[in-house]
Amino acid sequence: MFRNLRITIFIYYILTALSLMGILYYFISIIGTQNIYLLFSILFLLTVFTAIIISKLSIDPLLEHVKNLQNLSTETLHELNLPISTIKTNISMLKKALLSEKDLKRVSRIESACDMLQERYNELDYMIKLQSSNIKHEAILLDELLQKRVDFLKHIYPDTKFTLSLEPTPITNDTIGLSKVIDNLLDNAVKYSLNIHKVDIRLQEQTLYIKDYGRGMDEVELLKIFDRYYQSNENMRGFGIGLSMVKRFCDANNIALNFKSTPNIGTTVILKFKEN
Repeated sequence: MFRNLRITIFIYYILTALSLMGILYYFISIIGTQNIYLLFSILFLLTVFTAIIISKLSIDPLLEHVKNLQNLSTETLHELNLPISTIKTNISMLKKALLSEKDLKRVSRIESACDMLQERYNELDYMIKLQSSNIKHEAILLDELLQKRVDFLKHIYPDTKFTLSLEPTPITNDTIGLSKVIDNLLDNAVKYSLNIHKVDIRLQEQTLYIKDYGRGMDEVELLKIFDRYYQSNENMRGFGIGLSMVKRFCDANNIALNFKSTPNIGTTVILKFKEN
């Protein structure tokens, strides 16, 4: 689709340029250079008219494509809501009826997987609202949000010890977007840990510190970490887009983001929030 659009625009641009050159030559041969201001006025109006047509030719198919994607995402989101709700309801009923410890553990694993699916649902809903600029900031207790995200990640990383030192911190921000930022940073902290499966989380004086005891980074790596698709360890899972997303969110929401890292010792991520 976009290849054909590019060719069409290119051909139209060439034809337009040749047409304007022909018109210029015609007017010069007819009226000469005595009415040069009139000539340039006519050419200016023709150029503006041509630019409008080219821009419309360029943008309309893109707008239609984006609109189709948004409709598909919205419809998919709507269709996902019912099965997720059904699974969660039936899991709750099953847990009340089961007595076997083994069966309860199996149901708990299904419940954790359903919670992860719910998280993806929330993220898709968030991305749709983000595209339509329908994101609202609200009052948040950052300490409670951190505790909630850690409790969720404990199901995914049961072997990792999360130590928390949190003081009450009210802020105003985008809850879902900030949750994604926290999840990305905690996920990286776990992912890049070495033999010490421990992550320290400290919140004080409007500042969040997330410290791991992993492989760390040197100064050269620190300069690249926000590059999209960059990964300091190519053997790690993922696509290397997490930190670029984190930085975009922090820049858009006036959150100061800093990294302190030492090779083979660990990394500390620092987020400084503005006071309400």
